[in-house]
Amino acid sequence: MKITRQKHAKKILSFYRYNFGFREPYQVLLDGTFCQAALKNKIQIKEQLPKYLMGEVQLCTTHCVIKELESLGKELYGAKLIAQRFQVRSCSHFKSPVSGSACLLSMTEDNNPHHYFIATQDRDLAAKIKKKAGIPLMFIIQNTIVLDKPSPKSLTYIQAAQVDQLVPEHQKQNIETLKDEQGVATIPERKGKKRKRISGPNPLSCKKKTKKSVQPTPPATEKAKRKRKRKRGKSVEQGTLQIM
Repeated sequence: MKITRQKHAKKILSFYRYNFGFREPYQVLLDGTFCQAALKNKIQIKEQLPKYLMGEVQLCTTHCVIKELESLGKELYGAKLIAQRFQVRSCSHFKSPVSGSACLLSMTEDNNPHHYFIATQDRDLAAKIKKKAGIPLMFIIQNTIVLDKPSPKSLTYIQAAQVDQLVPEHQKQNIETLKDEQGVATIPERKGKKRKRISGPNPLSCKKKTKKSVQPTPPATEKAKRKRKRKRGKSVEQGTLQIM
């Protein structure tokens, strides 16, 4: 089971590395619910989380999360002690703290520029995280830490980026290597001469032939003159005969 979980996590990490630029050390933001679940299930977060993600990890939380645990009293005192061991990242609510879920949600605004993982047991927060693209989600199930599969929002974002050619060249290369690792076959482009399009008949050849206009031949002037001379000659001869 442990090997299967690590293979599952490796595929998901590859997706976020190649498509959203996640790199080690992985920054994991934890809230009070995750710390409480780890304490209840006797999970050593600092030891088990780097092994599960197979890389260097930076565990961190926010000032709002610690303030929320302090306000909840003795029941979450152990979770508060665990959270205080992590790095405290600055948020915009230092003067007026908000709930831990609202604070972690604000830390991932603007397309999660710091590449945070979110570790929480809060279902409402998890549902809101899944509506954003490029935010890995972690939780605890049956005494084990689980990295959730990419949300439909993340998948549609990458598909739209590929279709609209919004992915830079270096990310396109990373996507191709990811496809090779996961065994996704790509159809090779056929090289060779382009087929000639079937052209229609020549429009000039389809034109009807125009009949040449027959010009009237000019009258033969020489023949007409000869005929006139003959007629004159005959009339002269007839006149001489009558005189004789």
